[in-house]
Amino acid sequence: MTTRNNIIGRIDWVLLLMYLALVFIGVSAIYAAAFNETHPNLFDMSQHYGKQVLFVGVSLLAGFFIMLIDAKFFNAFAYIIYGLSILLLLYVLVGGATIAGSRSWIQLGGFSFQPSEFAKFGTALAVAHYLGDIKTDFSKPKTQMIAYALVLFPMMLVLCQGDAGSALVFLVFILVFYREGMSGKILLAGLLAVLLFLLTLYFSKWYVLIGLMVIFVGLFFLVERTKKNIWKMIAVFTISVVMIFSVDFFFYKVLKQHQRTRINIILGIEKDIYGVGYNLHQSKIAIGSGGFSGKGYLQGTMTKYNFVPEQHTDFIFCTIGEEFGFIGSFVLLSLYFAFLVRIILLAERQRSAFSRIYGYAIASIMFFHLMVNIGMTIGLMPVIGIPLPFMSYGGSSLLMFSMMFFVFLKQDANRMNIL
Repeated sequence: MTTRNNIIGRIDWVLLLMYLALVFIGVSAIYAAAFNETHPNLFDMSQHYGKQVLFVGVSLLAGFFIMLIDAKFFNAFAYIIYGLSILLLLYVLVGGATIAGSRSWIQLGGFSFQPSEFAKFGTALAVAHYLGDIKTDFSKPKTQMIAYALVLFPMMLVLCQGDAGSALVFLVFILVFYREGMSGKILLAGLLAVLLFLLTLYFSKWYVLIGLMVIFVGLFFLVERTKKNIWKMIAVFTISVVMIFSVDFFFYKVLKQHQRTRINIILGIEKDIYGVGYNLHQSKIAIGSGGFSGKGYLQGTMTKYNFVPEQHTDFIFCTIGEEFGFIGSFVLLSLYFAFLVRIILLAERQRSAFSRIYGYAIASIMFFHLMVNIGMTIGLMPVIGIPLPFMSYGGSSLLMFSMMFFVFLKQDANRMNIL
């Protein structure tokens, strides 16, 4: 029988083993993607895989210390951590380094740190702390506005850095809000807004406007024509029209040329397999060439001869697809799915509202990264520079995902101490 202080006995080892499995697969995939025959040593610090092993060590060390800290620390200092992440984002705007077209990095000697990754962690803590307060009622408009502001503020700062991909991640907090009582109509409105945006890009805005008018005329005769319903329809129609005529401004004034091209390629409006679309084209070839069972570890020709640029980072899934085929890809995705479901199940058993909300937050963030990263490697999503959790090369990403994970693991291990 465990005591109240026996944290080790209450750790969810199934979830921890899943995490370790994903990290191990990630290091193995990076070793294959960046393999150098003249430097075969996995621990060679001159190679990407050597540095990733170091990142893994730092992440595990950070996780170890997190498990030693009082579980109440992260709830008590949530706003301080959030504020620190905001300060780092502000600093990047004036003193950050530009890498891959985005001024979103802080260079520390030979390593680079991306504050936007830390901001996701800080925002998850802040949202969980605010909504987890017993005095907070999400049904009140004031509460909703504050919760939205906690998410939108860092999102806008990241967008100002030119990192649209990382900024989009913050939108996934809408799933957390939905779990905590947000109306499903808002979630549906968000999905319809995305659909309207895509339709306006693919077709003439005048065709979309005509289609919208037909839909609303039909609704006018189908729904009960009360004064309240009529005013609602007028409001929704007006907002929709404004959105339709705002698409061009957002698409041409906010997004950069390479981002516009990537979206057009996904929609089939453009073909550019030798320019911006080259990564995607090569990625699909690499994954497709793996067939059912793959070519074998370190035997992928597309991987070995660097046909897919940046394969060890955002396109790391190509390595799995080529060398382990459909079977390996299915096993990896199943592991991710089980990992996320496990987090949700553990979140639901928490006695603390903070722990539950935080669990949903990190599960939502990881789900978004997984969905977008896999989607962009197979041509279902635009290439927006979203790393695959625990697998893509990079210290910032691995450390922050690991810290988010271990904080939740600590909260879950401490749940029995919550009255």
